[in-house]
Amino acid sequence: MGRPPLSSRLTPFVTTIFAEMSALAVRTGSINLGQGFPDTDGPAEVAEAAVRAIREGRGNQYPPGPGIPELRRAVAEHQRRWYGLEWDPDTEVLVTAGATEAVAAALLALLEPGDEVIALEPYYDSYAAGIAMAGARRVPVTLRPDTGGEAPAYRLDLDELRAAVTPATRLILLNSPHNPTGTVLDRTELEAVAALARERDLLVVTDEVYEHLVFDGAHIPLATLPGMRERTVSISSAGKSYSFTGWKVGWVTAPAPLVAAVRTAKQYLTYVSAGPFQYAVAEALALPDAYLTGLRADLLRKRDLLAAGLTEAGLRVFRPSGTYFITADITPLGEKDGVAYCMSLPERCGVVAVPTQVFYDDPDAGRSIVRFAFCKKDEVLAEAVRRLKEGRSA
Repeated sequence: MGRPPLSSRLTPFVTTIFAEMSALAVRTGSINLGQGFPDTDGPAEVAEAAVRAIREGRGNQYPPGPGIPELRRAVAEHQRRWYGLEWDPDTEVLVTAGATEAVAAALLALLEPGDEVIALEPYYDSYAAGIAMAGARRVPVTLRPDTGGEAPAYRLDLDELRAAVTPATRLILLNSPHNPTGTVLDRTELEAVAALARERDLLVVTDEVYEHLVFDGAHIPLATLPGMRERTVSISSAGKSYSFTGWKVGWVTAPAPLVAAVRTAKQYLTYVSAGPFQYAVAEALALPDAYLTGLRADLLRKRDLLAAGLTEAGLRVFRPSGTYFITADITPLGEKDGVAYCMSLPERCGVVAVPTQVFYDDPDAGRSIVRFAFCKKDEVLAEAVRRLKEGRSA
């Protein structure tokens, strides 16, 4: 065979760091603080709703291409209740196979080969793959640690963002709350993004899957800002907010022409998925606000537990304002390379983390930073911290 079977566009994406590290956790019997999935299921009544849908024969065959009407109405009501956004469930809501498919379908639908996409780095790895599959070019704008104060965090350099826009720029891919840094873009930053999009006639795709997991500040959907509803494709899912990541139920909300474009690509990816789970997620979205308030409070406590433990273990912690991830600098431990550190950690400590340098175009920008997930039981986090402390002194 002459030419390699895999397209050159996908050669850099043969495997994901999450699959590699989760396999390493299984192989070594380590505590997996790498991949971001909870170790407890979501609300029992939502699980029962899925079982009931299966038994009643709802969704066992192909559901409607845009998603079942019940879920599309529930998504529209969720956006109205939380953010005051009005969407027509028939034409402005699309159900997808998780947020990952929604992002991929949006990029495939909205980009031409050669278009430029601005993405905040470190970026979730599927963004780079989706941009590559669309034949477009990724232009990173780096979130850099602000080391001042007692709780250093990452911030967006607005001048760097403006400088990244060229005549070839088609859209901005925005993720807030941001994985892996835990940054929640504030109103000043979002208004700057909106002004730039309006001025340069850009589309914006927003990944908002951690919208309800905000501890400091508030989540502000970009589509709520003046002039942004008509040029924003907003994406979210049930996985993070309701702890059913394996169901892969996500959605898009956008003006009808943008939803129609995304649906055109989506229908040739999975066509439809997760039929019975769509009915269950519709019920999840109608749960009282107390559920999400309780989830957020529980994760805030877990964040603080792990942040304190990592600090005691000698790492320099960047406190996240949202998501369920913490990033930390390993240089105080005398370490320099996150990949080497994370590959050796299971054998030394029985803990798995993820090196964030793989989420940068310039690996040096995040070479010493690693990411830990805290969406785990308290006793699991406590044991992981104990192992890290012991490994430090070993």
